[in-house]
Amino acid sequence: MTITSSQGTPPSSDVDPFGADVLEDPFALHAELRRSGRLVHLSRYDVFAMARYDDVRQALQDWQSFQSGAGVGLLNFRYEDPWRPPSLLLEADPPHHDAPRRVLQNILNPRKLSRIRAEWFEEADALVESLLSQGPTFDAVPALARAFPLRVFPDAVGLPPAERENLLALADHNFNALGPANSLVTQASSRVPELVAWAAARCRRDDLSSSGFGPDVWSAADRGDITADQAPLVVRSMLLAGVDTTIHALTAVLYALATHPRQWQLLRSEPDLARVAFDEAVRWQSPVQTFFRAATRDIRVGEHVVPEGKKILMFLGAANRDPRRWNSPDAFDLRRDPSGHVGFGAGIHQCVGQHVGRLEAEALLTALVRRVSTLEVVGTPVRHHNNTLRGLSSLPMRAVAA
Repeated sequence: MTITSSQGTPPSSDVDPFGADVLEDPFALHAELRRSGRLVHLSRYDVFAMARYDDVRQALQDWQSFQSGAGVGLLNFRYEDPWRPPSLLLEADPPHHDAPRRVLQNILNPRKLSRIRAEWFEEADALVESLLSQGPTFDAVPALARAFPLRVFPDAVGLPPAERENLLALADHNFNALGPANSLVTQASSRVPELVAWAAARCRRDDLSSSGFGPDVWSAADRGDITADQAPLVVRSMLLAGVDTTIHALTAVLYALATHPRQWQLLRSEPDLARVAFDEAVRWQSPVQTFFRAATRDIRVGEHVVPEGKKILMFLGAANRDPRRWNSPDAFDLRRDPSGHVGFGAGIHQCVGQHVGRLEAEALLTALVRRVSTLEVVGTPVRHHNNTLRGLSSLPMRAVAA
């Protein structure tokens, strides 16, 4: 990694933020970007980078200057066509963004989620009890972090049980495609048409159950809150944005607690800290590492200017460990107030489904603390590489029954 500076221009780096070494361990790059300045030019892709907390958060909140409608990936929708219809939530700005977001906010608000709380807690209890009955060691990614969301969330949306594993492949490609056309993108390209067609079919009214989040979206279309053409795209947004991100977030909190035994014991003594644990893990690991924005005008950032039309890569993971904002940012600490982290974004494009993820985490962690006295990693975790997301594909663990 080489960062150079010259008078009158922002620091420039030749680093590939989507390279395998960075995806494996991004923290050295994050620290170097924060140290180098408020704005860094990434010469490999001719884009700009922001990594400091205040700058990232402010930019995420300023949708008028930092546009999402040109795409939140490297591809610039002003000049190039996206590989699928743009997301009405992530890749649209007001006024096109407003109605779909209002619909989902109403469907996924905490009051309505409270209706499924007891059911999800029962599902988590059953999953954990079944897992522990098979022995103390397991791979926490497929056995917990992946199994639980794939069990409860598609049910809540109204998705049929068959072929739910397709959600994982399609969502993984969806977030990979926000980066460059590297091997992570091309290795999945042959299945993309099949997966896109499968998802489009599952989002139709007739393919959904009679009740759930998906039918609620179609009811909103019947009322005229959104159009019938928008309804399947809103359902698709829920499915693509609400599975992989939650899986990686649940993996992050399990990894954090298993590698911080004092924090695990603190959670056992104070189970009400489950949601704090989830948000602190999201801050600490940042399952969503980056999102792009596009400059709608020449934008001054400190001493330098982002030219109109240029893409800016927001390093959410770097912002979430910025020592200018957080004390001991590299520590996982349940006594910290993690509110204000940008792991779910910020502003009008902040993750509309974040309360769903918190409820899933609370249910799963509550089931674990009831039954497990000691949680530990017993093998080498395997990193899952994705151009946008940070997670693990394997997390070998041992749980000692309480």
